[in-house]
Amino acid sequence: MVATTPLVPAEATEAATLRVTAKQRQADDVLTLELASPSGGRLRDWTPGSHVDLVLPNGLTRQYSLCGDRWDPHTYRVGVLLEPGSRGGSRYVHEHLQVGDLVGVGGPRNNFPLVPSEEYLFVAGGIGITPILPMLRQAELLGAEWRLLYGGRRRGSMAFLDELAPYGERVVVRPEDEYGLLDLAGFLGAPREGARVYACGPSPLLAALERACADWPPYTLRTERFVAEEGGTPVRTAPFEVELARTGTTLTVTPDVSVLEALNRIGVEVLSSCRRGVCGTCETTVLAGRPDHRDALLDDDERDANDCMYVCVSRSRDERLVLDL
Repeated sequence: MVATTPLVPAEATEAATLRVTAKQRQADDVLTLELASPSGGRLRDWTPGSHVDLVLPNGLTRQYSLCGDRWDPHTYRVGVLLEPGSRGGSRYVHEHLQVGDLVGVGGPRNNFPLVPSEEYLFVAGGIGITPILPMLRQAELLGAEWRLLYGGRRRGSMAFLDELAPYGERVVVRPEDEYGLLDLAGFLGAPREGARVYACGPSPLLAALERACADWPPYTLRTERFVAEEGGTPVRTAPFEVELARTGTTLTVTPDVSVLEALNRIGVEVLSSCRRGVCGTCETTVLAGRPDHRDALLDDDERDANDCMYVCVSRSRDERLVLDL
């Protein structure tokens, strides 16, 4: 049993306007941005695993994990990988965003919280190191036992190696061109109680970890995904109705549109960002009906509760859903 970014009630997500105060290269195609209030004011507190929505000047909104010092009340730091197939988000950050520019910032929100444990085993692949960095510092602060296995295509593409170096042998760095695929079984060891495995990285890595942790106690493995898993064909391929409980409005959602798109077409604005079921921004309370959950956020128990859904990707198993909108 795997916990994939357990559900945490969404915090208020009104965007603040922050200024880019630093832009630094961390590795090949990886840079960090530091953001602060133009007035020098205090920023909202955050916890390890949190991310923010970056509302860029070109109109795009993208999610990035906070990877700085959570005890610094005046600065956020995010890491940005230049995606090969960028649709304009990471490429804009890398090529156009400059120190001094203003950006909108929504959140922080945490769908990947660090829960108390006697022992932590962290696994990061590529840019997946960003949410893990603050977790290492938190584990140190708590005095917990921990180790990190960090993989990437090559050493030059792996960010924050200088920040990880002081941790010594607790950090195992394994570039693929030097060591091959990560030895997950060797790193994890035998299944045991009292340990938590936290992982962020590409889908093949997370799938391999799920197999490696199959015999561990339930909810040992907690993952954060870049994209939602392929959900296959929806349960219902026919239209279904969505009733908005607060207004009594009913709309029909056809197979070619998402619930979010159908809501937007009738003027109902639901805050959204990734539109891929990974950021948690569009969480909506379900009052009746059974959602067809197609996100990468809820675990099995939370899906069975049928009391919320992410309307950007999830649909309906029944002819009718009632939402708290």
